[in-house]
Amino acid sequence: MRPIRLPEPPGISGTTEIFCGGVFGVVKRAVVIGNGFAGAENQCIGLVRALGLSGRQSLYRVSRPRGGINDWLHWLPVSLHRKLEQFLGRIYGRSWFQIRVTGNKVTPFSVGLSGILEADPNHIANMARETFEKEGPLLVVASGRDTISVASSIRRLAPENVFVVQIQHPRRRLNRFDLVITPRHDYYPLTSHAQKQIPWFMRRWITPCEPPGRNVVLTVGALHQADPAALRSAASAWHDELATLPKPLLVVNIGGPSSNCKYGVDLAKKLASMLQNVLWSCGSVRISFSRRTPDKVSNILVREFSSNPKVYIWDGKGQNPHLGHLAWADAFVITADSVSMLSEACSTGKPVYVIGAERCTWKFEDFQKSLQERGVVRPFTGTEDISESWSYPPLNDTAEAAIRVKTALAERGWSILA
Repeated sequence: MRPIRLPEPPGISGTTEIFCGGVFGVVKRAVVIGNGFAGAENQCIGLVRALGLSGRQSLYRVSRPRGGINDWLHWLPVSLHRKLEQFLGRIYGRSWFQIRVTGNKVTPFSVGLSGILEADPNHIANMARETFEKEGPLLVVASGRDTISVASSIRRLAPENVFVVQIQHPRRRLNRFDLVITPRHDYYPLTSHAQKQIPWFMRRWITPCEPPGRNVVLTVGALHQADPAALRSAASAWHDELATLPKPLLVVNIGGPSSNCKYGVDLAKKLASMLQNVLWSCGSVRISFSRRTPDKVSNILVREFSSNPKVYIWDGKGQNPHLGHLAWADAFVITADSVSMLSEACSTGKPVYVIGAERCTWKFEDFQKSLQERGVVRPFTGTEDISESWSYPPLNDTAEAAIRVKTALAERGWSILA
């Protein structure tokens, strides 16, 4: 028997929301819960873009007190951190608490972040309930440790009105979220290799403690906004500056040392020497530093290449050329510390060389190993001919995660507005 297609209301073309599971089952908007760090918030916005909700999202942030003694309390849950700040402020007075000691100097600082739309779970949950009949379900996308309690509270307060996605592993009680999106290397502690590194009496405290469940989406790297549409737009925006540069264009992205990927001037000097060795095969080189790059690292490269006509070093002023570099580069050299920069570059299908991977430890060593096994990166040795290209199936984590979100929504009878 052939299915009967109901007539569409006059004046409306295509399949209407009513015939797609009801007017209350279509997700038309998203709330992004951020922590003020670009690396975390870009993942949320990238997923929202991949779901087709770009321009229909609102950004809220979980603000943590900053400056002075607060910089020593970042390990606390943000709610406890705020209460402690208020308690100490009442005891010692605001004037005492709002200073920090730098050497022999005492300088003022500001507590918290001003001008930010605070992520209040009660407010967001009430908004989701009150607008459900008119606007449909609310998609909530959060990333970062400080957002965990807010995102889980929203789901607890409005379970019938929201779909909550937590990006990056929340460590415990993953059933607080509809979906968790996290890199595979976050589960490295469960491997036999990792277990051998952990003293037996500490194993119960190292998370995660169990394999990924049905509501966990595993990725290779980080989600991001550098999708094909964004790169096409960046290629157009940066055409006049980058299209005419001599080829091949080598882009060098330098992050900063971390607890699991330590380096300093020694790696900077090594990188400078290696770049000098491959410069003959490059038409142009563009070097960018991140906000985490120590001055002692960037200064070495600036001294080495600032007078070289082939090399341009972005000084951090003006428009950030990062997306333009992704669009126009012929090859990349990237420090091993940055999962985000590597994930973006490996989504282009262009050659990506990594420096410092041997310095990575724990799960970040596992991440580097997974990239090399997939053939998406190669170690930078300084003997390369940059004009010789190679390719691989690009990473597509953000688009694949978006498909999983749509599938999970469909299981609840919901869909994304086309």
